[in-house]
Amino acid sequence: MVLDLNSTAHTLWKSDLYRMQLEAPIPIPILCDEIIPDRPSFLGQDYHGDINHVRASNLLNSQDNGAYLVRSSRCSNGEFYTLSLKFNNKIHHYKLFYDPKGGLFVNEKRYDCARSLVADGLVTMYIELKAPTILQKLTSVNYHESPYMTLTLNKRKLRVLSKQNALNKSPFGESNSLNTLSLSQQILGQNFPDKLDKPHVFKPTTFKGLNWCEFCANFLWGFTLQGKRCDDCGVIAHVKCSEKFANDCIPDLKYVRGVFGIELTTLLSAYKADLPFVVTKCVAEVEARGLTTEGIYRLSGFADEIDAIKMAFDKDGEKADLSMEKYPNVNVITGALKLYLRILPVPLITFEVHPKLTDSIQHNDVDLQLSSIKHALLSLPKPHYNTLKFMIEHLNRVARHAPINKMNALNLATVFAPTLIHHPGNVIPDVRCDILLLEIMISNCEKVFLKHDINN
Repeated sequence: MVLDLNSTAHTLWKSDLYRMQLEAPIPIPILCDEIIPDRPSFLGQDYHGDINHVRASNLLNSQDNGAYLVRSSRCSNGEFYTLSLKFNNKIHHYKLFYDPKGGLFVNEKRYDCARSLVADGLVTMYIELKAPTILQKLTSVNYHESPYMTLTLNKRKLRVLSKQNALNKSPFGESNSLNTLSLSQQILGQNFPDKLDKPHVFKPTTFKGLNWCEFCANFLWGFTLQGKRCDDCGVIAHVKCSEKFANDCIPDLKYVRGVFGIELTTLLSAYKADLPFVVTKCVAEVEARGLTTEGIYRLSGFADEIDAIKMAFDKDGEKADLSMEKYPNVNVITGALKLYLRILPVPLITFEVHPKLTDSIQHNDVDLQLSSIKHALLSLPKPHYNTLKFMIEHLNRVARHAPINKMNALNLATVFAPTLIHHPGNVIPDVRCDILLLEIMISNCEKVFLKHDINN
């Protein structure tokens, strides 16, 4: 895709909104010299008590734009507080809203005093007055024409692909020119790896210093909650622009807090991995020293040791020590693994795929039943499919030692049903159905999962 320097989107790459913020009127509080005994604690000397709008207007008319005062007002619903403000040579009156836990507020924004609210409001009002055309463009830019898509995002994804390409160097230490060309072609053709297909997780954020939107490249004006930041990759955007992003989040480890309780796709994207290392390390320990342990996965380890493993993974990542010297009781390892899977924000068998799997096991014909399960599993996101396949194959190996460990496919399915399958709050779970589903999958894992390697 070629960037058109004359396109509507590209013309937004200016600092006009930043300049306008500097030009906006500043707050000019009209102070009250009178002693007002009933002054609320969250209002200062700019509070004038019970005065009507006429008197408020008279106090403000001779002042510059940005002058304001706060007063109390009454209506049939009781008393409230009003902000009277001069802007664009007119007097405006706004009802104030107060939250004891968060101060004065307007929509999602919170302010510790009226002056902060006015300062933020004056900037927004001024920009809306002076730049309606630019603001209209912010909401109308097509995603695939945005400067973010063509420049910023591509550079970020090029870095990711370049790291992958570095692994494919020639024996003489020089990069393969064909690989380099492939990278350029991938960028220009927007053919990114499947694992990058992830939605952003935007949260309202108050930014310190100067910041520009990474979608439209315009300034994030205001002084509080100027825009949103993605919790997983750190990308910054206006509130409206954040609604237009595609599923192109590339999680950054510095934004991923810990390991447990992190959405699976986010974690694997951040670590550039196919499987979560919590699962692979725990399974490796179990298969090395727990396959013949009676009651494996059914018996629980000590809660404090399980919590210690959790903290070790969150702190040390893949370097967490699970050795026998550190944790001689293998049931502690299995407890940590079950905890990790149980608290995934999106269960390993997702809410969308679970009904399909439930329908699959209703068939009386075994071959049709297994083929239906196999087809339904293909609807899982790739990280979920790979991890579930890895876990079910592991449980199959555990079940092969049932004469010794007393944990056959049914017993393992009973233990893991509430761990791998969650139900929405308004749904009454059919536990027997879930157990039967997992039992069939464990006993027939070679028939319900694709045989190719997870890296293919």
